Amino acid sequence: MTYLPAGSPAPAFTLHDQNGRAVSLSDFSGQKVLVYFYPKAMTPGCKVQACSLRDSQAELAALNTVVLGISPDPVARLKKFEEKEALNFMLLSDEDHAVADAFGVWGLKKFMGKEYDGIHRISFLIDESGTVAHVFDKFKTKDHHEVVLNYLTEK
Repeated sequence: MTYLPAGSPAPAFTLHDQNGRAVSLSDFSGQKVLVYFYPKAMTPGCKVQACSLRDSQAELAALNTVVLGISPDPVARLKKFEEKEALNFMLLSDEDHAVADAFGVWGLKKFMGKEYDGIHRISFLIDESGTVAHVFDKFKTKDHHEVVLNYLTEK
C-alpha cells in the first residue's frame, strides 16, 4: 500500500458530516487540518482514538488545527458515534472509500487470519496551503493525539 507522501498536494474532497452537511477540505483554507482515517465508528480502538482527540480539541485549536475524522461509515452511524462519545469535531462519511483511495489508505488488511479491503489507520496533517505537511503512520490509538500535538508544537 502506498499512501500520499508529505509534500504532496492534498486531494480535494467533499463528504457529508455526521449531520448530513457537505464539508469540503477547501472550507478550511488558512488552517491546518488533521485528516485522520479510521476503520469503523464505535469500535474500541476507534473510540479511544476519537475520545483522545476530543479531549485535545482546545490544544489543537490553539495550534490552528481542525480535526476531520473519515471512515466508510454511513452518516447515521457517525451521528450515533458523535452523540455517544460527545465528540467535538467533524466525522465524515466516505462510504464508497473514494477519499480513502485518493489518500492511498484503502487496501488489503489482515485480521485474525482473514484478509479483506478496508481503511488503514493513517493520519495526514494538511498545512494552510493545502499540502500534506506530515503523515502519521506509526502510533497507537491511545497516543495518536500526543504524537500529533508533539509534532505541531515542535514545528
